[in-house]
Amino acid sequence: LPGLDPAQPYFQGTPTEVRLDKSDADFVDIIHTDSAPTIPNLGFGISPAIGHIDFYPNGGEQMPGCGKNPVSQIVDLDGIWEGTRDFVACNHLRSYKYYSDSIIYPDGFLGYPCASYDLFQSGNCFPCPEGGCPNMGHYADKFKDKVKKDFMKLYLNTGEARDFPLWRYKVTVTLSGKKKVKGYANVALYGSGGNTKQYQITKGTLKPDNTYTAYIDAEVNVGEVTKVKFLWNNNWINPTLPKLGAATITVEVGQNR
Repeated sequence: LPGLDPAQPYFQGTPTEVRLDKSDADFVDIIHTDSAPTIPNLGFGISPAIGHIDFYPNGGEQMPGCGKNPVSQIVDLDGIWEGTRDFVACNHLRSYKYYSDSIIYPDGFLGYPCASYDLFQSGNCFPCPEGGCPNMGHYADKFKDKVKKDFMKLYLNTGEARDFPLWRYKVTVTLSGKKKVKGYANVALYGSGGNTKQYQITKGTLKPDNTYTAYIDAEVNVGEVTKVKFLWNNNWINPTLPKLGAATITVEVGQNR
C-alpha cells in the first residue's frame, strides 16, 4: 500500500485508527515530499515515519524545481491548469509524479537507509547495504520481505523536473602533477547505459598526490562504466602553464557497491 505524501493537517500525532499506518496493510511504503511543519511553511505532508519503509526524497520537505518562479513553472509543466495547481501545492504533488516516473524506471529512485538527510548528503550512508536498497514508488514492494526493523527511513535525491530519477555514485580522484594550482576538477562518466554530464569533484587549491571525493547524483544509470573523462581548469591564463592530471579515478556504484 503506497502512501503518497499522506496528509499532515488534522492527522499528525493522531491515533493510528484515523490515519494511514503500517497496520493498514502487509506492506506500507510512504513517500514524504512536503513534511515541513504546517506553521510556518504550510507543509501538507506528515513528517514521522509511519510505514514499514518511509522514503524522504530530497529530505522530504522542499522538492527541487518547486522554488522556480511561478510563471516558468506554470508554463513548463503539463499545461496552464495543471501547472497552476502544481505551483500552489508543488511539493505535496511531487509524490505522485515520482510514483508515475518510478513505473518507467524499475532501477531508479534507490532509497538509502540513513538516520538523517544530512548524513545521507555527506555520504555516510553510501553505498547500499548488502541486502540492497529498496526502490521508491511502484517497485518498493520488491523489498517487502527484507524489512528487519520496526520502521526504516530512506533518503535519496531527485531531479528538478521529469525525468526525476537520479543514480548515486562515489567518485574519488587522486591528482598528479608538479605543483599545486587553484581551480576546479570535473569528471564525467561513460558507460553501457549512457553518459553523464560533467560533475565538479572539487574546487579551490588542487594539490598533486592529494585525493578528492565527491558523491554525484547522475541523471542517467551509466551501467557498466567504460570510460571516465577528467577535466580541470584554473579559470585564468597562467604564464607558467601548469600541468595537472589524474593518477587514479575510482567510481563506486551505490546500487551494487
